[in-house]
Amino acid sequence: MDQDPKSTATAAIEHRSFARIGFLGNPSDVYFGRTISFTIGNFWASVKLEPSEHVIIKPHPFNDLVQFNSLDHLLNRLENEGYYGGVRLLMAICKVFRNHCKDNGIQLHQRNFTLSYDTNIPRQTGLSGSSAIVSAALSCLLDFYNVRHLIKLQVRPNLVLNAEKELGIVAGLQDRVAQVYGGLVHMDFSKEHMDKLGHGIYTPMDITLLPPLHLIYAENPSDSGKVHSRVRQRWLDGDEMIITSMEEVGKLAEEGRTALLEKDHSKLVQLMNRNFDLRR
Repeated sequence: MDQDPKSTATAAIEHRSFARIGFLGNPSDVYFGRTISFTIGNFWASVKLEPSEHVIIKPHPFNDLVQFNSLDHLLNRLENEGYYGGVRLLMAICKVFRNHCKDNGIQLHQRNFTLSYDTNIPRQTGLSGSSAIVSAALSCLLDFYNVRHLIKLQVRPNLVLNAEKELGIVAGLQDRVAQVYGGLVHMDFSKEHMDKLGHGIYTPMDITLLPPLHLIYAENPSDSGKVHSRVRQRWLDGDEMIITSMEEVGKLAEEGRTALLEKDHSKLVQLMNRNFDLRR
């Protein structure tokens, strides 16, 4: 239910977006494939929007450090964490949101706000920490301006992705769909749908269909955007191995949906292993 627009003039708004697991079909979403993904409650990003006199983007006390104990401390920080933080993500979604509303004739009131964020999603571990911050911020903006009913659910992942594209992040829609919809989602990104609709066909599934799972991630951060960038360039260049591999990866999601519905867990194990092998 949409909030009373008057209530958002003084009340703080806070939303969470959860880490996502690319269960099957990852990363074929970038290549007109199919995927199954789900969100997990262990890790999340939260964004708070508070009405204020000016538009203010608050830096995070840890993720957006601007004060260091020494020059070596600064250097070590950059070598391990890079130049990245959440402030740029919040600014990017504000720009994309405003432009989308302007381009689609959606009127916004003139009140201002302060955005701040927090997150416990491990950085650069493939759990979609950046898009979680962006999608949580988008939810805050939708409620603050009372326009949730004017921007379709299917379109919102595109806005999240476009904000990340503003920053040069190479990725697909999969993570953003999972975080906008929540739970377990089957996604079809076939070229026909993408060309006709501008988005894929997203089908929520019963989360209880999943077997018990363990999450394992390595604490050696890597920039997934750089990896995606190299693979995508090879795909664009017509690399036959990349093209056929991504087609097979996408088919795994279809087989996985059948296995989930039939509760064929041994088949799921085979599909997960095959997906992993194809990504290596």
